[in-house]
Amino acid sequence: MSLLISDEILEASGLSETEFLLEIAIMLFQQEKVSIGKASRIAGMNQIQFQELLANRGISIHYDVPEFQEDLKGLQERG
Repeated sequence: MSLLISDEILEASGLSETEFLLEIAIMLFQQEKVSIGKASRIAGMNQIQFQELLANRGISIHYDVPEFQEDLKGLQERG
C-alpha cells in the first residue's frame, strides 16, 4: 500500500516529505501502534539510528516480547 501526501499538506506542516514520515513514525511508536522495527522502516532509518533519534528527543523505548517476536520474524523474512 502506498500513501500519498499532498504538497499542500506538506507545505502547511512546514516539513519535508522525509521529516513528515519521521514524525508519523515517532507518533505511531509513542502511541504503541507500531513496533520500533516498523517505526524505523517508516522513518527510512535502520533501527539503531531510530533508537538514537528517540533518545535525543528524550522518548523512552518500550519494547516487549511480542514486539521482539515481530521484529525477529521480520529479520528472518529478510534473510
